[in-house]
Amino acid sequence: MKKPVTAKKVGATEANEASPSKLIDSRIKELGDWRGDMLKRIRALMREADPDVVEAWKWRGVPVWEHDGIICTGETYKEVVKLTFAKGAALDDPSGLFNSSLDGNVRRAIDIREGEKINEKALKALIRAAVELNASKAKKAAKRPG
Repeated sequence: MKKPVTAKKVGATEANEASPSKLIDSRIKELGDWRGDMLKRIRALMREADPDVVEAWKWRGVPVWEHDGIICTGETYKEVVKLTFAKGAALDDPSGLFNSSLDGNVRRAIDIREGEKINEKALKALIRAAVELNASKAKKAAKRPG
């Protein structure tokens, strides 16, 4: 009998056998605390902001949301749930959601701590902006002669 796949420390073979969505489900369940609840809420907001979002599982255990490239990752640590936007430095953030990794040239992150509320409207706007940026770069790449 095969051992059940859990999200924690899943290897490449197991990750290939389980869908990213199921691995994210498992991670949420394994956490079993505010971080799992927050990851579940972030996931729902991601889908609301972009119904065509694709879930991925990368780097041996990181939930990733993609649309024409990576939108953001959803890492969970002891004290924070960290949403790292792959091209965050290129996004307008009028609501000031980015509060981590502010010195980098490419990425920006949002650290969410236990008990903090998310500005859902602003987060969905940021997600949509990331999708638009990815789409514009994908169109430019498609137009380049091969």
